[in-house]
Amino acid sequence: QVQLVESGGGLVQAGGSLRLDCAASGLTFSRYRMAWFRQAPGKEREFVARITWTGSSTYYADSVKGRFTISRDNAKNTVYLQMNSLKPEDTAVYYCAAVPTSYGGSLYYRTSYDYWGQGTQVTVSS
Repeated sequence: QVQLVESGGGLVQAGGSLRLDCAASGLTFSRYRMAWFRQAPGKEREFVARITWTGSSTYYADSVKGRFTISRDNAKNTVYLQMNSLKPEDTAVYYCAAVPTSYGGSLYYRTSYDYWGQGTQVTVSS
């Protein structure tokens, strides 16, 4: 049974930092590309960042580029999202997601991902 468990969310002031962790189990982690999405109230779930199975390549939404960093530790079956210079508009539930490396479609859409975590709330106060 595949499980993705996010942690690290919370309340932070604008300009602050948080690190989100996503621990994976029940899958061969190094055979999956990993991503972070977020969903604000009343909005669609949107792509935030993704990382290849080796960790050698990363991709970001324009809204977080230069502020967020995605990374992974395949030995610990964990993917991270370091979030710096947080803004109130970053407030959302953040989800990690997994898709096999064999998938050939676009990785910017939530429908491309096979597995999801339960989400962790990030709230940024102004």
